[in-house]
Amino acid sequence: MTTGTPAPFTAADYKARMDRAARSAADAGLAGVLVAPGPDLVWLTGYHVPADTERLTLLVLAAGQEPTLVVPTLEAPDAAKAAGAAAMTLRDWTDGKDPYAVTAPLLDVTGRFGVSDNAWAMHLLGLQHTLPDTSYVSLTEALPMLRGVKDAAELERLAAAGAAADATYEEIRKVRFSGREENDIARELASLLRKFGHSQVDFTVVGSGPNGANPHHEASDRVIQDGDMVVLDFGGLKHGYGSDTTRTVHVGEPTAEEREVHDVVRAAQTAACDAVRPGIACQDVDRVARKVITDAGYGEYFIHRTGHGIGVTTHEPPYMIEGEEQELVPGMCFSVEPGIYLPGRFGVRVEDIVTVTEDGGRRLNATARDMAIVG
Repeated sequence: MTTGTPAPFTAADYKARMDRAARSAADAGLAGVLVAPGPDLVWLTGYHVPADTERLTLLVLAAGQEPTLVVPTLEAPDAAKAAGAAAMTLRDWTDGKDPYAVTAPLLDVTGRFGVSDNAWAMHLLGLQHTLPDTSYVSLTEALPMLRGVKDAAELERLAAAGAAADATYEEIRKVRFSGREENDIARELASLLRKFGHSQVDFTVVGSGPNGANPHHEASDRVIQDGDMVVLDFGGLKHGYGSDTTRTVHVGEPTAEEREVHDVVRAAQTAACDAVRPGIACQDVDRVARKVITDAGYGEYFIHRTGHGIGVTTHEPPYMIEGEEQELVPGMCFSVEPGIYLPGRFGVRVEDIVTVTEDGGRRLNATARDMAIVG
């Protein structure tokens, strides 16, 4: 497992990201980028602020303009401590003042701006009221690859998160499953992720028997029984970057049908991972996995996309789905996670994080993908 703590990102790292975002916005025909609290703000500045705060916090980026963070006065001291603070100007506003009037001088009054997806509607409407000739588009639509291509330092963190998830799986497969609630196994998964260095656990899916046929099932008080297939999907953040892996285990000996379904999913996942290389479209990864499952007669039971990007969040662009023509480039990281879900019976999913290299793809998860037998 990857050990040690990576060197922190510096003000220069954050400045390079902000400059790149401003240039990308200009290249896309935007007047600038407006970034609200959330993963985009963390990635661009290192500033963590609760996304549910009702006071306006907004990073304004535009080509040829100093990056400026509009921030409530009472939060300005914390903002000034952010790793990227030296690369931006702080403009604070006090309660009782109009934050949109403070922000307006930073914006082109007739410009079109990219806005981070999780910006509050209240704040966007406030800006529109103050500057009625401006217009806005979501960053996912306008700049979907803003965070999509990772540098070496980010890849190091993603590899460490993947290794920690692998260590978690190796430990959880040793525990007793039969006779215990799904919730019990989920709690153990969360504890193990933290043991191996995760600061944040985002999900611990334990789908046993018929619950495994629901891809969005998390965990319940259902008691796991002998003969159950169990889908384990878990991940979170380590060093600020995500892990996300799925393995499907079986309590006792599986039936021939269960082995067949698992073999089909594993073959689809292997084929899709092997297909990863620069220049192919995201949808091609989905097509490869889907063809294997369809050819085996289970196409109607593969009911979700093949994968999603991962970085400072566990779900972000790019998406491996039909219609996504974005080409793969070195540094992209995403999940490859085909599945088969037989309603009312059981489900199977196998998932690894893959990064695009100069000549192919590299998995960031290394645990065995065959069906483990648990007690």
